Amino acid sequence: MLSSNKFIQQSLELHLFFARIMKEHSFFLEIGFTPKNSNYIDEADAFRMGFDNLLYDVITMSEGIVSSDVLQSGEVVTPFTLEAEKASAYFTGVKIATDLTKGEAELMSSSFSRHNHEELEKKVFAINKRAMELTRGLIRFKTGLLSEVLSCKIFTVNYPLLIDHILREAKFYFMLVQRLQNCEEIDIEREAYEQETFWNRIMAEHSKFIRGLLDPTEDELINTANNFGHQFDILTRKAKEAMNQSIPISKVTDESLEATKSIRSFKAQGTQGLVECKIKSIIIPLLGDHTLREASHYLRLLKIFRKAED
Repeated sequence: MLSSNKFIQQSLELHLFFARIMKEHSFFLEIGFTPKNSNYIDEADAFRMGFDNLLYDVITMSEGIVSSDVLQSGEVVTPFTLEAEKASAYFTGVKIATDLTKGEAELMSSSFSRHNHEELEKKVFAINKRAMELTRGLIRFKTGLLSEVLSCKIFTVNYPLLIDHILREAKFYFMLVQRLQNCEEIDIEREAYEQETFWNRIMAEHSKFIRGLLDPTEDELINTANNFGHQFDILTRKAKEAMNQSIPISKVTDESLEATKSIRSFKAQGTQGLVECKIKSIIIPLLGDHTLREASHYLRLLKIFRKAED
């Protein structure tokens, strides 16, 4: 049974990361439609603003509660997030709520013993419920969109794999919130198997998206992205083998950690290059920062898993 303290802290930490991810998914979908599909644009925009509102409420609750490990990991905001948002808003005309980024960047961690736990727990439970309702709706939207794209009923500049990719992330977020609502105690061993299988695949796909969105003249970056794609494909297979107990999970964790450090560095350089207009591509700058934060989130988890395995 999850304690009240852990329930509050883990819920808010999860939303600081994933609510931002979901709002950005909605933004990427929104800017990928043609004018013909204005109804899809409006629906994606509504989800984006819904997650904006959720994230705002999470930020107001998180001061002095979330851990310094999360705030300093680079998964909440990065040194590039604000500029990536400004550039992406300029390119698309979509008004991105940069005040949320400033609010997250200013969050401080500390003990929260002074808070009324019972009242705060009720508020967090309500936030979790809202997150699940919003995410359930976004899952339905993404599922329907993927079906329409695969049956050639609609065109979008987003790859079908990208839509499937962000659909899986939404389902994963929903599952994690559901576990918290049920006050399930975290099983580190189970988490390691599930998270490494999930995130290694995500890292592989990020590499392939980057490869495919770079200008054809960016040979070196394309080759690097391609190599990361192959490396994380192999790590995904190894994580699945570990689930079947064919190989020890500790070996996969060590390899995944080193690979994730490398890809995070690659993504950081790439995001900076996009923001500074030094890379030729059709990558919206916020997508670069988005993938960088996901790598940082995964790296923090891997460090937890490795410590638990020692």
